[in-house]
Amino acid sequence: MRVLVVNHISLDGVLQGPGRSDEDTRDGFRHGGWAEPDNDPAMGAAMGERMGHDFAWLFGRRSYNDMLTHWNEVGGPFKDGLNQAIKYVASSSPETRLPWPNSTLLAGDVQNQVAALREQPGGNLVIMGSGQLIRSLLPHGLVDELFLMIHPIVLGSGHGLFGPEEKAHRMQLIACSPTATGVLLATYQPTAMT
Repeated sequence: MRVLVVNHISLDGVLQGPGRSDEDTRDGFRHGGWAEPDNDPAMGAAMGERMGHDFAWLFGRRSYNDMLTHWNEVGGPFKDGLNQAIKYVASSSPETRLPWPNSTLLAGDVQNQVAALREQPGGNLVIMGSGQLIRSLLPHGLVDELFLMIHPIVLGSGHGLFGPEEKAHRMQLIACSPTATGVLLATYQPTAMT
């Protein structure tokens, strides 16, 4: 299996709260829902191509709780798909409860558990949101591809995809195309630092 990051980010690298105003207000974040004005059918099509029919979710605990709680409360097109899909959830606590169906906890040595999952046959392990998880996997070479929907907005605050003390990671651009709303659909693969 391949680990594939799929995220909306702003030009200044923020991934916090792209979908709704109440999505993630940590640290006083007031820009929730910032990605919504840029919605474009090309984004959904590109995400669908990358996920395919044979994929599983790989979430950090916060993203898992937020996304599944939201869609199970409001219903809609994603509820059944999220509940039916296999979900692996990384957490620092082995006591973490996973209330949604088809969920498996990864606690303790998450990097080794993700490495073992990558050895399994199958499609992609798709990470959405989950910045802390992504930052923990990149230094260990456990992210195979990043599909970033880079929105034409600078937020100036909010949690970013990469932290302030992030180790350098060289990326190779594999593909890039704009949507009609100005979002860049950029695909990167991590490469070894020289």
